[in-house]
Amino acid sequence: MARSSGIRGSRIGAGPMGESERGNSVERIVVTFWCADGHSTRPVFAATAAVPEVWDCHGCGRPAGLDPDDPPGAALVAPFKTHLAYVRERRSDADAEILLAEALTKLRNTR
Repeated sequence: MARSSGIRGSRIGAGPMGESERGNSVERIVVTFWCADGHSTRPVFAATAAVPEVWDCHGCGRPAGLDPDDPPGAALVAPFKTHLAYVRERRSDADAEILLAEALTKLRNTR
């Protein structure tokens, strides 16, 4: 059985080296965001960073704001549409009949 010469359970960069080797850590702040369901989400930001007014709730995925008494409303999400639904928005039934007739004519002429 081969033995490794490294210390078991350690990796490069691990250990009690601290800030002197990695540099000073930046000052951080914790900001609480509230969603309409009452969930709170607490991301950490650099103290110098611009804090957004809206953040996604980690509990339900809805938008969360800084004011617990006035959380943002749910984002409007368009329902899923199939390719056929988009085609029907662009083409009328009369257009579809014309295209179908042209395609059938072309198909019959190639036989």
